[in-house]
Amino acid sequence: MCGIAGLANCGDREVLGRMTHVQAHRGPDDSGLWERRFPDGSYIGLGSRRLAILDLSADGHMPMCNEDRTVWITYNGEIYNFAELRRELQGKGHHFASNTDTEVVIHLYEQEGADCVHRLNGMFAFAICDLRSGRPELFLARDHFGVKPFYYAHHGRKLAFASEVKALLHVPEIEAEIDLESLHQYLTFLWVPDPKTMFRGIYKLPAGHCATFRDGELKIRQYWDLSFPRADASYPRSEADLADEVRERFRRSVEAQMVSDVPVGAFLSAGLDSSSIVAMMCRATKQPVRTYTITFPHKYRVGETTLDDPNVPARLARQLGCENQQIVVEPDVAELLPRLTWHMDEPTADPAIITAYLVCREARKQATVLLSGVGGDELFAGYRKHAAHRWARACQSLPSALRTGIESGLGALPSLRGTAMKGSVRLAKKMARSASLDPEDRFVRNCTYLDNGQKMSLYAAEVQDQLRASDPAVRHHSSFNAVRDADFLNQMLYLDTKIFMVSLNLNYNDKMSMASSVEVRVPFLDRELAEFAAWNIPPDLKLKGFLRPTTKHIFRKAMRDVLPAEVLRQPKAGFAAPVDYWLAHDLREMVDDLLSDTNIRKRGLFRPEAVRRFVDEHRSGAEDWSMQIWQFLTLENWMRIFLDAGAQQRTEEFSQTREAATA
Repeated sequence: MCGIAGLANCGDREVLGRMTHVQAHRGPDDSGLWERRFPDGSYIGLGSRRLAILDLSADGHMPMCNEDRTVWITYNGEIYNFAELRRELQGKGHHFASNTDTEVVIHLYEQEGADCVHRLNGMFAFAICDLRSGRPELFLARDHFGVKPFYYAHHGRKLAFASEVKALLHVPEIEAEIDLESLHQYLTFLWVPDPKTMFRGIYKLPAGHCATFRDGELKIRQYWDLSFPRADASYPRSEADLADEVRERFRRSVEAQMVSDVPVGAFLSAGLDSSSIVAMMCRATKQPVRTYTITFPHKYRVGETTLDDPNVPARLARQLGCENQQIVVEPDVAELLPRLTWHMDEPTADPAIITAYLVCREARKQATVLLSGVGGDELFAGYRKHAAHRWARACQSLPSALRTGIESGLGALPSLRGTAMKGSVRLAKKMARSASLDPEDRFVRNCTYLDNGQKMSLYAAEVQDQLRASDPAVRHHSSFNAVRDADFLNQMLYLDTKIFMVSLNLNYNDKMSMASSVEVRVPFLDRELAEFAAWNIPPDLKLKGFLRPTTKHIFRKAMRDVLPAEVLRQPKAGFAAPVDYWLAHDLREMVDDLLSDTNIRKRGLFRPEAVRRFVDEHRSGAEDWSMQIWQFLTLENWMRIFLDAGAQQRTEEFSQTREAATA
């Protein structure tokens, strides 16, 4: 696992060094630079920070090259089938100087060119400089699901790329400016969907895409996509047969992702996905598996249904013989929020970033690699919004007068904050506002936190004028079109995989783990497992039942002889944090400072009275606006760090503090 950086026709070695240095947390074990100036005046430079996972020797130094130094790579990721590919390449005459997967990618590219990405099973973001033709060409690639990040900026004949945006901001030609359409998306979803970012002119290479840069021209193409059968497809295999194969494919994926030359552990929550990973890890090794469970003191847990019960994973760990570390945290969230906003690069208003960071920080004391359950809900239909679609269909079958009464009644429910019903009420209110919409619009609405009217009432007049015709869900609608013929449940899973998972879950898992120099692997996102689930499992075996549907039914059946009934019955619980408590206590002063009328007016984005109304209604108990206030706080912290004068100094302060903490 590493941090990559690169320049073409811009900057110099000093700039490349700064880009690489600011990503030191991604690779504390080694760093390297390679550059070349060509007779026509063009320039290419590659930078790397290395977190040594495979072959801990100096042979793994990057940027790495082939034998005759005509192909160079800077690489971030893990290729789980690298040993198999290495044997094949050796049989074709390729010679290796290391035991790294990085060198396998170099020789596979030599052998197959850009088609090499089709052979890779793993997570990766890399750039290859190919000098063999005499005219330098860059080949850029990001893995199938977008587990690893790849940011770039392309202006004219100039290109810069890196694992993190903060590295790009060291390039003199790149300015940190807010993109208003991305702001519109951020207020809608809590984050900005790929390929855009909150920075104007800075983009992400989309998941499953690669690119070539030659003679100043950048050409991007999609090399892979997750597809689904038509809605009327038949599924001949029995439920028992499918469950057996799911379990076997999942087992193989977990075992493949345990390969490492450094200690490996796993997240362990009360949920089905992480528990299944740990159970398979225990079957694959005779050594006790290191597991990490995060929990909060009791005062944080009152009224929070999204926080896992720590007793469930503790009992499972004892049953499986794991070395379980229960991490009880009471963080200084006022200090953490700005720091983690810096690590995230983009404003991401999901408080799960804090819990993800804290568990990785503690786990790093014992393990360098952690396995995570991200992807299980997207493959097998594990979210409540999937079930909500069936509830909405039932509601639409009712007489219109009755339906209107139910929707009005649900919408008028009090928030019931401070009680165990808070989460259920929030879901009911969200369903009430979307139940009468068509399926596509209902799905998008259920993913949002502020509707268009609320956002327009927030914006200052000038911002309103610029955004009135902007559709924040344009990425969602184009993705629906890509799978229009599939069953609607599979359409939802496609959108979750292509948008929600990559832009939010995988993004913060990468950034928060790398902040602690930890590599997170995701066994559910084995490409062959995902393709099998998409094409062979009928929708009604993913989400089984109607009024009280069972989420991830087929995966639960696959794990029935592996996990105890207690875990199999566990309701969905998010990797969440006690936002309501923090806003009322730890962050109250920050809210009043950062969201003051004076500060909001100075920004010129929002109407101060509109922001204040959210804060006042939340504090009075009239509404639960905790996520929306968290959005405003995160955004203001982001603007102070990345946009304001002196942001570069603030970045250097965070970077220096990180280095001191790990020294």
